[in-house]
Amino acid sequence: MIQTNYNPDVLSCLANLSNDEVFTPPNLVNDILNLLPQELWSNPNAKFLDPVSKSGVFLREMAKRLMKGLETQIPDKQERINHIFSQQLYGIAITDLTALLSRRSVYCSKTANGKYSICENFTNEQGNIYYKRMQHTWQGGKCTYCGASQEVYDREDALETYAYNFIHTSVAEPAEANLEKIFNMKFDVIVGNPPYQLNDGGGTGSSAKPIYNLFIEQAKKLNPRYLSMIIPARWYSGGKGLDDFRSEMLKDKRIRKLVDYADSRDCFPGVDIAGGICYFLWDRDNKGICEVETIRKNEIIKSERYLDEFETFVRDNLAINIIHKVKEKSQNFLDSVVSSRMPFGLVSSVRPEKIGDLDLITSAGRGKISSIKVTSGKDLIGKWKVMLSKASNDHGGQPDKEGKRRIFSRVEIMPPQTVCTESYLVVGKYESQSEAENMANFLKTKFCRFLVSTILLTQNITKGKFIFVPDLPMSESWDDEKLYRKYNLNREETEFIEQLIRPMEVEA
Repeated sequence: MIQTNYNPDVLSCLANLSNDEVFTPPNLVNDILNLLPQELWSNPNAKFLDPVSKSGVFLREMAKRLMKGLETQIPDKQERINHIFSQQLYGIAITDLTALLSRRSVYCSKTANGKYSICENFTNEQGNIYYKRMQHTWQGGKCTYCGASQEVYDREDALETYAYNFIHTSVAEPAEANLEKIFNMKFDVIVGNPPYQLNDGGGTGSSAKPIYNLFIEQAKKLNPRYLSMIIPARWYSGGKGLDDFRSEMLKDKRIRKLVDYADSRDCFPGVDIAGGICYFLWDRDNKGICEVETIRKNEIIKSERYLDEFETFVRDNLAINIIHKVKEKSQNFLDSVVSSRMPFGLVSSVRPEKIGDLDLITSAGRGKISSIKVTSGKDLIGKWKVMLSKASNDHGGQPDKEGKRRIFSRVEIMPPQTVCTESYLVVGKYESQSEAENMANFLKTKFCRFLVSTILLTQNITKGKFIFVPDLPMSESWDDEKLYRKYNLNREETEFIEQLIRPMEVEA
């Protein structure tokens, strides 16, 4: 029998289309709006802005709440519609197409003053959903505002430039003054789902620079009463232009709630975003401790804590307890032992040679290389050491179907006279093979990999990811049971590690 009473929300369908511009499902929008004070929806003077309107779903769902909240104050339905859409709800579209889509979903017409528009007050086509094609400001091959690559985004008129109105403001005026000119008002609430990244022309042409941070920084300049945005959680661990942003976010006591999804697919069905997703409530006039809600599959872990306890954000409360226990009994940590990028000065494109006085390990295989070509790490050459793949085994820092991560894809002992390319990091330098074997086995423990996982939210492993891993004497061997006992982990803490980290083979 054909089911005829199912009418899916077109904006729910759009939410599953693409990783490039992630459309927000209506149910998620409402979860975000639930963070705001209830009294806003019965305030006829409150002003709301979505500065990154894509489908118009934020504006649409806010309109529903205002329609209900203002029913007693403005009983006439058409009068209430006219007031809400013309006096309270405002949007800035991110492209010409999303401007049309937003107006269609909000006003029920692609033009605000069209025949079928539900609002009768507009005299222009845009209404309160603004869009203006803008150009990047190029300097040295990159945009001075967003860092986009000129080679990629210096486009003909027929193509979108992705020079977003909200963050491409005039240099002649303060950003807040320039932005307020669009609607000539201040806003009580700014809420939305900003674009996440743009190609910056780095690497082999696929390198991308995060830009969601720019939208949050710009929104704060407008000084709304409340700010809420949904963004990738990669900012927790910084890197790629996010270090200053991370520092500012962690110490900002106006962030009163943070909702964190370790797996983006639990938030955006079918969308894989490295490191997970989060959204937050920023309350301008109410500083204090932050309520943190971490969601893993169907489990919700709640805590109240200041976000800047560590230099990086640790998403799980139990993980914080474990880190505290480790730090209480440790003086030194592995971030001082793990090598920096290019431990021997050899780029990843270097290939093995037929002859040479050193053994070379690359991602493409093994061979020889002349010591003359080694430009750094020469003190490591004659020692035993451990090689660690720089690329995580987990795709984009995401767990497997069971919610578990492996972290390291390759851990291997390196004998003396052996070097590697920048595809790998080097851990330690030892006089004996047994010490190197002990380090390799230590790295393979669930305990060690768990501590790395607390701040590894991308696929790229660096020495900074080892700030919580203790630097233990490698004159003795280590396994999980021995480490759990050493740091007095209780049953709940050990089970937490066991359920998050997959087994990894250990040298016999």
